[in-house]
Amino acid sequence: MENLPAQSAEKSLFDLSGKVAIITGASKGIGEDIARLYAQFGANVVVSSRKQDSLDLLASDIKSKGGEATGIAAHVGDDSQLRQLVDKTIAIYGGIDILVNNAASNPVFGPSLDCDGLAFDKIMQANVKAPFELSKLCYPSMKARGGGSVIMMSSIAGHTPDPGLGIYSVSKASLNMLTKVLAKEWGPDGIRVNAICPGLIKTKFSQALWQNEQILDHFTKRLPIARMGTTDEISPMALFLASSASSYCTGSLFYADGGTVI
Repeated sequence: MENLPAQSAEKSLFDLSGKVAIITGASKGIGEDIARLYAQFGANVVVSSRKQDSLDLLASDIKSKGGEATGIAAHVGDDSQLRQLVDKTIAIYGGIDILVNNAASNPVFGPSLDCDGLAFDKIMQANVKAPFELSKLCYPSMKARGGGSVIMMSSIAGHTPDPGLGIYSVSKASLNMLTKVLAKEWGPDGIRVNAICPGLIKTKFSQALWQNEQILDHFTKRLPIARMGTTDEISPMALFLASSASSYCTGSLFYADGGTVI
C-alpha cells in the first residue's frame, strides 16, 4: 500500500466526519473546547447544558466557522430531559456515535462533615447517575450503528481525595468504576467506554481552588509540570478517544494532570 502523506494520514486517523456527538456541560470550559474540536474534525455536534440561550450562541459560532452544531438544553438531574436530549439528537442527525459525559456538580467546598444529604444526592446524581442514565439511553443507537465511544469526564479526585472535595472525590471514584463496568459489558457491541481524569484545569468550575493562592500552590508547586492545565490540553485527548485512533482502548482512565498522581 502506498504510504499516505503524514498530514492526510493524521486527518484520516482523527476524522469524525459523519459521526454524531453529544457533549453535556458544553456551554463553557472543557465541554465547549471539546465541542469546537469535534466540529473542526467533522462531527455533527450536539451541545447540551441547562441554558438554551448560551447553547444557541455556541452552536451559531461553531457553524460560522464551518462546523455543524445544535444546542439542546437538558438538566442532567432530570431523566425525562435526558431522554428528550437523546430523542431530539436522533431526530435531527439520525443516531448517536459519541457521548461525552462532561457535566458535573460540586455544591460544597470544605470538610465532608459539612456535606448534608441534599448536597450528597446532588453530587451523586450529576456525577454518577446522570452519566449512567444518559449512556444507557445512547446505547441502542450506538449498537445499531455498529459501535460508538462513551467518554466520561472524571478527575484525579477519583484517584486520591482532593482537599475540600471529599464527596466529589467519592463520586469520581464511582464514575471510574462505572467506566470499567460499561466497557466490559458493552465491548461485544463495539462500544468503547473510557474516562479522562484531569488535574487542576483553569475553569469556572475549579475557581474555588485556583483563586486561593495557598490552595493553588499546594496543588502545583511539587508537580513535574508545575502549573495549572488549560481546557485546550484536555480536548485533544477527548478527540483521540472519540476517533479510530483509540480503537483498541476501552475501560481505561487517561490522566492529564501534570504528573499529580505520580
